[in-house]
Amino acid sequence: MKRGYLSDYFEGVAVKRLSAVEADVIRSNQHEFNGVEGLKNILGEPSGKVRFTAKFLYLTDQDDEPIAEDGFLTWYDARQRARIERGVMRWEYRLYFPTNLVSQCAAEGDLLVIAKKSDDTLLAVVAEKGTTIEHQILWLFGFSDLTHPGFSVKSELENEQDRISFAARVVLEQIGVEIEDEAPNYLDEMLLKFNGTFPKTTEFSVYARSTLPDLSGFEDPDNALLRWMEREEILFRTLEKHLLGNSLRELTQNHAEDTEAFIKLVQSTLQRRKSRAGSALENHMEQIFQDHKLCYSRTPVTEGKKKPDFILPSINDYHNLEFPASRLTMLGAKSTCKDRWRQILNEADRIPHKHLLTLEPSISENQTAEMQDENIQLVLPQGLHNTYTPKQQQWLMDVGGFLDWVKTLQY
Repeated sequence: MKRGYLSDYFEGVAVKRLSAVEADVIRSNQHEFNGVEGLKNILGEPSGKVRFTAKFLYLTDQDDEPIAEDGFLTWYDARQRARIERGVMRWEYRLYFPTNLVSQCAAEGDLLVIAKKSDDTLLAVVAEKGTTIEHQILWLFGFSDLTHPGFSVKSELENEQDRISFAARVVLEQIGVEIEDEAPNYLDEMLLKFNGTFPKTTEFSVYARSTLPDLSGFEDPDNALLRWMEREEILFRTLEKHLLGNSLRELTQNHAEDTEAFIKLVQSTLQRRKSRAGSALENHMEQIFQDHKLCYSRTPVTEGKKKPDFILPSINDYHNLEFPASRLTMLGAKSTCKDRWRQILNEADRIPHKHLLTLEPSISENQTAEMQDENIQLVLPQGLHNTYTPKQQQWLMDVGGFLDWVKTLQY
């Protein structure tokens, strides 16, 4: 098996859109899918009823966290007994699942994903129709045409499309698959440098960049930003795994019966991950501004205590009403958008046309159309543009293009 591909985590995946009848079926008590013959390519030929442990997720752009529930899926051939007892040569495969929170959310047109993981468990995902996360899942697994009523199935996940890129990592983590990349060669150095603790985000970003000395934020800002973010993520997870292991061992020894202490540790870990990713993007973009000798203010106060990520050339120019508004730029930075991109709309009243930097791949056309209607220009590294449709790519701006545009205003 090749390393660094989707096959590291999945043996196969099947997707389909839910019809009105199917949506009603999975919300009612009759939780069986017909027309699932294609699933035997990933679930195998059942002998009796085969029960798979499963994780169910319902995903939408409105919620940061998915609706999730553990359960099972049962795979069987409803005609197997008739073939054995009466020689009736018919096959009728079915997939059964119990009522749960996810099935109750499903609606006509939603995307259903059944993925067999490498540990022989199943991941069952329902993604709301027309959302970015639906678009991302289809891109991740390389599906496009879902016009036929049955499942579209892929059991080979080692093509170039299946390589786990930075963009793929982003989507995988949204469907609950944590990438296991680590950089153990740097662990001792990090423990010594940071005294066995988590450093400040700015300090960690500087360190991450130092491990990639051949990258230049001046010569190739698009590649540098993406590579710096990817390296920082891997280094952070390496350090986190070590420090979290120490914390868990200490809790186990000293607070074995205190479940609240374990819950707090998990919550603080998740919160640290989220806040660090956003800060890292700002840190690396700030370095690129410095490399290009651009003037900027980071997280300044505009109106009503609003704090955009960057105002260019400066917040003093912004508050100087004699300074032309046409020479002002606002850049928001969000590692992932979801519906949170709307937060930047009122962060700088003097700048009607705003820019938003993100690392989120394959945002839906519905979302990018809304951004355009709200006078927001999406900026993302060139290496992520191919996750978008050709129509979207005509509108997207890369980091280098954004820098060139700002220079026309400053120089």
